[in-house]
Amino acid sequence: MSDAVPEPEAQETGGAAEAHAPEHDPAPLDVPRTPTGNAEVDARLARLADADHLTTDGHVEVYEDVHRGLRDALTALDARPGPPVPPSPYENRS
Repeated sequence: MSDAVPEPEAQETGGAAEAHAPEHDPAPLDVPRTPTGNAEVDARLARLADADHLTTDGHVEVYEDVHRGLRDALTALDARPGPPVPPSPYENRS
């Protein structure tokens, strides 16, 4: 007795499978983007419009780029020094 799995028969490639894939121009999503007032963030959000001109398989690259840029902008906020902390009235007590 053999445990071998029978090989599936080779299928023809070409015409039939490709004929079912519709080819059409992507429609712009025209999602409104409200400016945030932060130039770096607004530039990243404006980049989302690039996805309007791509087929859906190209959206991932744009979304990942925007996400990376927004994450970097948030990280930069954490790295900035904040305002000085006012002295506590209890620090110099003897």
